[in-house]
Amino acid sequence: MAEARSRKRLAATALVVAAAGAGLAIGASLQRTAPRSDSTVRLATASVIRTNLTNSTQVNGSLGFAGSYLIANQLSGTAYTALPTAGQVVRRGQELYEVDGSPVYLFYGGRPEWRTLSAGVAAGPDIAQLDGNLIALGYAEGTGLTVGDAFTSATAAAVVRWQASTGQSVTGVVGLGQIAYAPGPIRVASTSAGLGSAPQPGTDVLAATAATPVVLAQLPVSQEYLVKPGERVTVTLPDGSSTTPGTVTAVAAEATATSAGAGSDQQGNGQPQSQSQPQSGPTVQVTIQLSDPSAAGNLDQAPVTVNIISARAANVLAVPVNALLARANGGYAVAVMHGSASRLVPVQTGLFTSTLVQVTGAGLRLGELVQVPAP
Repeated sequence: MAEARSRKRLAATALVVAAAGAGLAIGASLQRTAPRSDSTVRLATASVIRTNLTNSTQVNGSLGFAGSYLIANQLSGTAYTALPTAGQVVRRGQELYEVDGSPVYLFYGGRPEWRTLSAGVAAGPDIAQLDGNLIALGYAEGTGLTVGDAFTSATAAAVVRWQASTGQSVTGVVGLGQIAYAPGPIRVASTSAGLGSAPQPGTDVLAATAATPVVLAQLPVSQEYLVKPGERVTVTLPDGSSTTPGTVTAVAAEATATSAGAGSDQQGNGQPQSQSQPQSGPTVQVTIQLSDPSAAGNLDQAPVTVNIISARAANVLAVPVNALLARANGGYAVAVMHGSASRLVPVQTGLFTSTLVQVTGAGLRLGELVQVPAP
């Protein structure tokens, strides 16, 4: 009778192990036991542990640069005498390009230049935009300049300081075309003019993007509920092994149709089970900002994988998946060791990962040993 019960239990163990995909036991906690004389299956033990469990969804993405900006030249002249190179990052107050040896500087703002600014001009938001940049660059210190729509004596004083500091003719007047505005630092994508070519006011001189790399991922609409702005994710870089944290900054309001390119699969406890596969169907674009932009290096349009937490269970008891034994009347149990003997304890399962499963059961305690197949 004892031999029959033993065989039934071992057969049930093999069935659960197969159904669970032969999940791995926790190596550090395994202890070998002597092989049973009536069985060809070797058994070991693993501890009941308390841990945090997570499941992740993988989505394909690519490193890139958000935004698309066109910079229009407003200066007349004979020739472009300096132009930026593709990939160059230009920040507030730095030279962007030159016309006839006169630099054009990048300031931040959403309103393009359209007139010369000097004492006596009509008030307007373009003056406030200029004030904000002069203050940010430190040229307003001691002038009493505050952001406002009027070109005041304090504005003129700050302009004089800026011109003197950058080697321009000191006039206190900002001529049309001296400044180009963009929302923030820019990364030059391409130039539409060549050195020596004749500048034409109102024509584009270069195209640019934002300077900070981001990850753009296409998430299937059916999984849109998994993310929202502010959500933390992990990005696996193109080498396939390095990871870096990121934060979702935007989720597109409208879906787009795609035939392939967005893929997902499940992984447990941060470890991928298989490579993401292309998936067809409508998707929404998710923009992710890297916590450490330098992790992207100089990569552009390089493929990455975004790992999104799809489920989590905190501070729970867990055992290896292959510790579960199927019960004849449904549900699961684990074999808890007491010396050389064991007793079956029914358990309720919660979150599964690739190696562990959340369990609760009357009498199941932290640190107890449960039977698992030996590796």
